This record gives sequence, C-alpha cells and structure tokens, in this order.
Amino acid sequence: MNLSGRWVVITGASSGFGAAAAVAFGHAGCHVVLGARRLDRLQKVAEEAKAAGAASAHPRVLDVSSTDSVEAFASWLSETAPQVDILINNAGGAHGLDPVATTRDADLEAMVQSNFLGLIRVTRALLPRIPHHAGAWILNVGSIAGHTAYEGGAAYCGVKAGERSITQALRLELNGTGIRVGSIDPGMAETEFSNVRFKGDDARAAKVYAGVHPLQAQDVAEAMVWMASRPAHVCIDEMVIKPTDQAAVHKVYRRV
Repeated sequence: MNLSGRWVVITGASSGFGAAAAVAFGHAGCHVVLGARRLDRLQKVAEEAKAAGAASAHPRVLDVSSTDSVEAFASWLSETAPQVDILINNAGGAHGLDPVATTRDADLEAMVQSNFLGLIRVTRALLPRIPHHAGAWILNVGSIAGHTAYEGGAAYCGVKAGERSITQALRLELNGTGIRVGSIDPGMAETEFSNVRFKGDDARAAKVYAGVHPLQAQDVAEAMVWMASRPAHVCIDEMVIKPTDQAAVHKVYRRV
C-alpha cells in the first residue's frame, strides 16, 4: 500500500522510536503530526521529517498522562488534519528497576499514566478521527517486557502486558470497520530508554548495551512502515522484533 499523502499521528515523537518513525513515515511521503512534551525537540524532529520528504510536519505539545492535554491535542488536530489514517501510540517508558519491595509511587504512577492510561486516552480521543476505510491503522508500541517478566520490572512488564490486552481488545472491538490494530514489541534497543529508566545515569545505561549490537530506533521505525504499508486486507496483529544478540529477555550474547 502506498502511504504517500496519509496522515500519521505519532505520540512520544521527540526522541527514540517516535522520532525515528517521524522520519521514516516522512520518507514515505506522509503528513506527520508529532506529539510530545518537549516542543523544542519536536520542532527539530519535524524539520528532519520534512527533509526526509514528509508532505508536511506538525509538532504539538502533548502529555498523554493528562486528559486535558490529550483533549486539547485532539481539538487542535481536528483543525489541522482532515483525518487520522495511522495512529502510532508510542509514548511511554520505564522508570526505575527496583523490586516490588522498594519501588516508589512516583515511578509506578509515571509508568501507568504514560504506558497504560495514556494509550487509552489518546486512542479514545482520536478514534472518531480515524476513518472506517481499508488501510487505516492503530499501531501500539509495546515491548518484549509485555511477554516475559523480569526482576525489577513488575510495573513496566505489567503495563506492557496491559498494552497487549488493550491492543487485542481494540482489534476485537473494531473488527469490521476496516481499521487495523496491531502491536510492535521491540527487545533491546539503544535509545534514551535506559537513560530515562536510570534517571540520567549514563554510565549505568551504557552497561545495558555493553558488548551487544542492539536494535536502533530506525530498525523499529522501518518495521512500523512495513506494517502500515501492507495491503489493506493484511493486518500484522503483533510483531516481536529483537536484535540477533538477544534470544530472550534473560539470554543476551555479549562480546565483553
């Protein structure tokens, strides 16, 4: 399916998978609408998307943890875009790697608000803008953490498992509308993920990827474009994508 001219909304578009997706869908000739909290970063990403070939690029502040922010974004979008052909729910992230016994409420609430409630808020607000036609997409960014739990990841694994359930429920609810619903679940990927999880401790974040050739944001973004560009009768319900060096959450080959 040719994506040129399609309107794509990407949350969490200021960095990582979201920023890479903006460029990748821009290269495909799409109109990209970029939402995140950091407007200065969004503006730079919008320029990169335009340089890649985007039909247009529209940055806008969006905090998915706030219903008011999501509704304001949806209202603005109704005046900016004729419709939403592809919605990419990417906003989220991990906060901390503490066991249940010592985890902090602030970290728990941040993960639930962004990864779980934010996904529902944005989808609920933008669903009326997604036309019931062949080729429309709701693509949620999950994680292999939603498939397998690990120590210190109770909350993050929990919300990503929740993302899988939300995706599956939406797939059932929207069956027959022509709107495709799916999830892309990356494994180890070198983005700002670990820097955020470890609250700016770059040395600790670097150890996560030591001796490993991890996924890059562009790898995941290219997979998103591939999913979105399948023929209208094809829905990739779920894609798990990991680096070759990672066979499972706990099984990673390191060269050091």
